[in-house]
Amino acid sequence: MRPLENPLFDTVLVANRGEIACRVIHTLRQLGIRSVAVYSDDDAGARHVREADTAVRLGPAPARQSYLSVDAVLAACRSTGAQAVHPGYGFLSENADFARALEDAGITFIGPGVHSLDLMGDKIRAKNHVQAHGVPVVPGIAEPGLDDTRLLAAAADVGYPILIKPSAGGGGKGMQAVEHPEDLPAALQTARRVAASAFGDDTLFLERLVSSPRHIEVQVLADTHGNVIHLGERECSLQRRHQKVIEEAPSVLLDPATRERIGQAACDAARSVDYTGAGTVEFLVSDASPDEFFFMEMNTRLQVEHPVTEMVTGVDLVAEQVRIAAGRPLSLKQEDVVLTGHAVEARIYAEDPARDFLPTSGSVQWLSEPSGEGIRVDSSLLPGLAVSSSYDPMLAKVIAWGPDRAAALARLDTALAGTAVLGIGTNVEYLRLLLADPDVRAGRLDTTLIQRRLPGLRFRAVQDPELAAAALLHLHSLAGSASPWQRADGWRVGGAVELPLTFAAPSPEGADVEVGVTGTAAQARLRIAGGPVRSAALLDAPGTPTSHPLAPGSRVQLSLDGVQHTFTVAAEPGSGALWLAGDADTGPFTVRLRVRSRREQLDRQLAEAGREAGTADPVVRSPMPGTVVAVAVADGTRVSAGDPLLSVEAMKMEHQLRAPVDGVVSISLAPGDLVKADQVLATLTPEPVPAGDEPSTGPATAVTPEGADNARL
Repeated sequence: MRPLENPLFDTVLVANRGEIACRVIHTLRQLGIRSVAVYSDDDAGARHVREADTAVRLGPAPARQSYLSVDAVLAACRSTGAQAVHPGYGFLSENADFARALEDAGITFIGPGVHSLDLMGDKIRAKNHVQAHGVPVVPGIAEPGLDDTRLLAAAADVGYPILIKPSAGGGGKGMQAVEHPEDLPAALQTARRVAASAFGDDTLFLERLVSSPRHIEVQVLADTHGNVIHLGERECSLQRRHQKVIEEAPSVLLDPATRERIGQAACDAARSVDYTGAGTVEFLVSDASPDEFFFMEMNTRLQVEHPVTEMVTGVDLVAEQVRIAAGRPLSLKQEDVVLTGHAVEARIYAEDPARDFLPTSGSVQWLSEPSGEGIRVDSSLLPGLAVSSSYDPMLAKVIAWGPDRAAALARLDTALAGTAVLGIGTNVEYLRLLLADPDVRAGRLDTTLIQRRLPGLRFRAVQDPELAAAALLHLHSLAGSASPWQRADGWRVGGAVELPLTFAAPSPEGADVEVGVTGTAAQARLRIAGGPVRSAALLDAPGTPTSHPLAPGSRVQLSLDGVQHTFTVAAEPGSGALWLAGDADTGPFTVRLRVRSRREQLDRQLAEAGREAGTADPVVRSPMPGTVVAVAVADGTRVSAGDPLLSVEAMKMEHQLRAPVDGVVSISLAPGDLVKADQVLATLTPEPVPAGDEPSTGPATAVTPEGADNARL
């Protein structure tokens, strides 16, 4: 790409973080424009900070004190001489007040005008506006200032199932699907809380939830000279809790005639609000009647999934945004837009799909990202990066292009097989399972497909070779220890015994795994989960016999019963956990294994003492580090199994914790309190059970996604 001739902007500030900030900085560099990054305290070592020409601290970790602080961003512009701001997506990207403040300061907003932001940023006004212009919309009630009483009264007329949607913001934040009338009041409360936290606006509206719809969105570009074009559509139907997971372009559903009609409808919507810049108009399209479409909303910013459009059109959307903001006309006309081949994108998140997609955090100990023909990676990752729980959990996007859809899907799967992050749990395996689904491969998509498939997804179980490698590496780390209790030579007073290692349950539904070991890392005997004695040896143990922790990315060869296995390993600082990655050639995987300490085992045994077998644990623990956002009960309240106790938010995702058993709750937390992973949040004291009654055997501590929505885009 050639730098702009006499560019209007010498310096552009990128008011965002993560992979989108890195992506914008990349194009600014190609255009010959100086880039300014901004960061919070949690992001001081982030990749976007390192890649920009200069960087400015905004404030502490909380987004409201940093990335959402208009005053802080304006001060950063003034201190660096930035003439324009690219907002990326999320944060202030659709904030009309921010655009107005930039305008007042004489700084260009690389996005649409305030009028467009005001109108299309409010989904209620946007829906009514396009409906007045003849665009079909989904049945519902969308009026300013709807309180819960009016929404509850209108719900019956809208009809169930109902979708609650915040008027401000986007990306699925705060959206709630409600199947039954009795569930609506609680869902409204959660939706308002999430919307207020994410956007500072808790206005809601209702729509009929369309069964088996497909989510099709159209990319538009509009300049200040009256030119408006579309760049085809993207299929975004693979969603979980209204959050896109895998996107592609073009959609296999639309024929050329429908593609042109929906594209022109998107252009008309943009023209109706004098739109400028890059924007996306989202539609629901009936799978049974693909020639029918319904307007949902217009996103007045760049979308997360914009790379698939770039790969099939060859258009750099960020470069077009900069040109438009600089007052230049579009660099192409509608007839110049040609869709070539097919592109598919997968979003990589810091989350654990096997544990109901709980957010994960930590630091990147070792990283492998794919490359090659037709592969693009937009990433915020780098070795040593600390992933905070303060922000959205999206880490990277892997995008694959192919001459046809089958080739693009195959390339994406191969690329994901070559993606590994040691130190942080990710959803890579989950993405590959989705890509292997027969309906996904056939293009039979709708927004409920993932919901239907999730119960049947089978994640890879931890295998004996990984347990053996972790046991021998643990043994390797103990070599030279003076403690007789950590010796694995089998010697004990009264006779030789195995050194017992208890690995914390490697899967959510599984139990701890016991591995008995004797000998040395170079020649050992193992008994895994009470099975037969097996021979094992580290063939290429890294470093000296006393080296620990391992250097991140160490390659380890293991022989188990004469069969060799190779792993890439890294130790997790401070936890004693080991991360292992398998080779792509032998079936890629990433696992985390941790040996429980003697103190931890004793505490667990004491907690089990006195509790009848089969009954639920009365202690409620936090499944992840986060912030308490709501407490539903007071200390000393009598609750029943399944009653909500409190909600914890991490990575802008809210999780509700419920009572595991009947009893009197002991709780001392308040909204705003910070909690650690596995911290005790509440304890239930069972009341005496009347004679003849059975004790409660409710489920284990429940973390339910009801009311939970990712603040993702």
